[in-house]
Amino acid sequence: MKFFTTEGPVSCLDHYCLPPLERFDLGEILNLIAQKKYFLLHAPRQTGKTSTLLSLMTYLNQEGTRALYANIESAQAARENVDIGIAAVIYCHCDSGQPRVSGC
Repeated sequence: MKFFTTEGPVSCLDHYCLPPLERFDLGEILNLIAQKKYFLLHAPRQTGKTSTLLSLMTYLNQEGTRALYANIESAQAARENVDIGIAAVIYCHCDSGQPRVSGC
């Protein structure tokens, strides 16, 4: 049974939602990726940014492009200490259950 949620990544199998890959022009994003260009996903809190990026990662991996999602929030506390910030991100990623980076 589906239900509404107000926090965390959304699963369209479990939650009422707009399909994440239909919220933007997927062709345009794929074109930017093919050109090895950066893009920014900017939106207010609780609007589906994480769900969209996780869906995009899954889509790209299924299509044969290696994609990885990394939450950089854990590095915020390190501020100017880059080494501690990078270590925090790697630790959180390795402990997340997401596909592993070599060495984790």
